Amino acid sequence: MSKRTLGLTAALMLCAGAMTALPVAPVHAAETAKVECHLKFKLSGWSLIYKHAEGTGFVTCDNGQSAPVKISVVGGGLTAGKFRIDNGKGDISDVRSIADVFGDYAQAGAEAGVVKSGTAQVLTKGTTSLALAGTGEGVNLGVSVGKFTISRRRSEERRVGKECRSRW
Repeated sequence: MSKRTLGLTAALMLCAGAMTALPVAPVHAAETAKVECHLKFKLSGWSLIYKHAEGTGFVTCDNGQSAPVKISVVGGGLTAGKFRIDNGKGDISDVRSIADVFGDYAQAGAEAGVVKSGTAQVLTKGTTSLALAGTGEGVNLGVSVGKFTISRRRSEERRVGKECRSRW
């Protein structure tokens, strides 16, 4: 009986050893492969205790994926002003695909700008980081916290079609 148990244990160990030799590493590497994405955007907004801004942009990733995007910023704090960013750029890290780019990022910052100004911020969404930089013009002064949202931009034809259907 003990020879039989010893034989079964040896066979089980051999099978377990063979299972660990299977090509698991390439699948695991594909799951954790990081993609770098870049955002180019325009944004304009205002703030008076409540902060609101809207804009559009385009995201491209180094895996070939790209998408037009809509950007919205809402928040609050001790702020006042009106601003516009014309040539904003962002680097998005720790994503697996362009789908990870979309969503809400936590934002906190201090703004101080008169006429020509620049901005730089780092925003987070879980493990995903978004580093923003841009120049523009306006008057903005204060400290605020809020939410920076990146969503897919609908084509003008889809948006108008949906508006027309909702009137019926």
